[in-house]
Amino acid sequence: MGLTTKEKVSYGLGAVGKDMVYMLSASYILYYYQDILGVSAIAMGVILLVARIFDAFNDPIMGIVVAKTKTRWGKFRPWLMIGTITNAVVLFAMFAAPTALDAGGLVAYAAVTYILWGVTYTMMDIPYWSMIPAFTSGGKEREDLSTLGRSCAGVGSAIITVVTMMAVYRLGGSDERTGFMWFSLMVAVLFIVFISVTCINVKEKSTVDMETASVSQMFSALIKNDQAMTAVVAIVLINCSVYITSNLVIYFFKYDFGGTNWYESYTYFNIFGGAIQILSMMIFYPLLRRFAENVKCFYICIASAVTGYACLFGITFTQMNSVFILFIPAFFIFAANGVLQVLTTVFLANSVDYGEIINHRRDESVIFSMQTFVVKLASGVAAFIASICLSVNHLKNEEITEAEKSIDFSLQVDASSRLGLRMTMTIIPVVGLFIAILYFRKRFILDEKKMNEITESLRGQRS
Repeated sequence: MGLTTKEKVSYGLGAVGKDMVYMLSASYILYYYQDILGVSAIAMGVILLVARIFDAFNDPIMGIVVAKTKTRWGKFRPWLMIGTITNAVVLFAMFAAPTALDAGGLVAYAAVTYILWGVTYTMMDIPYWSMIPAFTSGGKEREDLSTLGRSCAGVGSAIITVVTMMAVYRLGGSDERTGFMWFSLMVAVLFIVFISVTCINVKEKSTVDMETASVSQMFSALIKNDQAMTAVVAIVLINCSVYITSNLVIYFFKYDFGGTNWYESYTYFNIFGGAIQILSMMIFYPLLRRFAENVKCFYICIASAVTGYACLFGITFTQMNSVFILFIPAFFIFAANGVLQVLTTVFLANSVDYGEIINHRRDESVIFSMQTFVVKLASGVAAFIASICLSVNHLKNEEITEAEKSIDFSLQVDASSRLGLRMTMTIIPVVGLFIAILYFRKRFILDEKKMNEITESLRGQRS
């Protein structure tokens, strides 16, 4: 029996809430602590990177904990709910730094809350994505659900991208610190509500009941699954490239694109990019699949992203009188990123079936823990690179008051600083994408033909 509409909608709603939380942290934590609270960019970059190194140990362990869980509600939903509630609380704390803290206290507070945020997010994210192979039967059903999950996650990310700064100014006026506090509280509450709907309506169906492995056996199974490792390496390279740009785009509009209306241009750009990313998941990906299998779609998307970055770099040397000219590279980059988010999830889900064939185990949680880790690792590395860029190019954003919104800050930045910002936003991501495609092309073997063989083999084993 296939998935019901109620199950699909409930699962998708959880993705919306989950990625609203993730995008708020990934895109605005550097801005909040550096620009609003005055913590140095390098200090924040180190904190974000160290937190991701810590996750290198935490995420696989959490995957093992989930895999060993046995309750009447299943192995996934208890952790999904526990992780959501604790993560929502930490999210609010992270964007509600006490006003009494001095510079050193803020660094310590940022470090502790961000590490706790990563731990609690892992508790929720691993079971969420691990549920895909656990309540789908593979093939088109799994592909469709992965598309739905990633599309809804894209909606959550787009919502945060579009409304955050508008909501911050609406809630806090010229006091961005207060605005972020109340906005994070709203996001945290919505997060709990959406995931609660997922937990109530989605139940695992097809998890194979196997003897629980030891810790050493689980790590061994992960290392032996070369296709899962190939997928996660591609994910970290792609996401790192995208997150470098997303971390720096607000600085690009303020200090390079410039103008007295830079803030409005930044908002329009985010609205367009968010809409294209959602459409790419819901419409462009299904259209591509009519003409090409997933691996070929992957190559097409990488080429599209590289084209977009090249276009963006070229446009930055023109007058840039209108934000609409930036919609051209934005289309190629955001469309590619949307489809790539779906594809990498499908590849990882398929590697679960592949792992069951070669290791005689079905390790959903352990494999999907790697997706959680590498996505967060990418955000940490990207934030560290962005912080170096800001420091080297002396791009220090000050808290913006109502009166300052009309100032053209680009006139305060020299040409060399603008060039450094442009190159970090475009050249470094292109290098990352080239490495990703070379590595993927050499090692990935799970094309459509291979997956059909694996699916048939698993059916025979289970029958």
